[in-house]
Amino acid sequence: MKSIIVSMIAAAGLMVAGSVMAEDMPELAKKSGCTACHAIDKKVVGPAWADVGKAYNSNGATTTGKKVADILKEHNAANADAWLREKVAKGGTGNWGTAAMIPNAPKVSEADIKTLVEFVLSHK
Repeated sequence: MKSIIVSMIAAAGLMVAGSVMAEDMPELAKKSGCTACHAIDKKVVGPAWADVGKAYNSNGATTTGKKVADILKEHNAANADAWLREKVAKGGTGNWGTAAMIPNAPKVSEADIKTLVEFVLSHK
């Protein structure tokens, strides 16, 4: 009986540790208003950041079926980092669905946008 209780306590501890180690939304994203439309692991109004990172890192496709290479070519973007920073700054629509991404510059600084895009692209 004692070993069962110890095992249950150990399992509970691992579950708590797992949730603590789970990735949190960066504070910068919260203060910049990103969390109104985005989450890391699920679609809210805009796409999940993990989906965006995976698509742009693998040269895959968005939820609308657009190929990343075609998006970058269409917008004459040097790479995913440059394109996503422009998209976050200027806003737009069409690559991930019909919901519009609002422009974030100048409210969010160029340096903060760079940091946020780096976070999104860290999802592979």
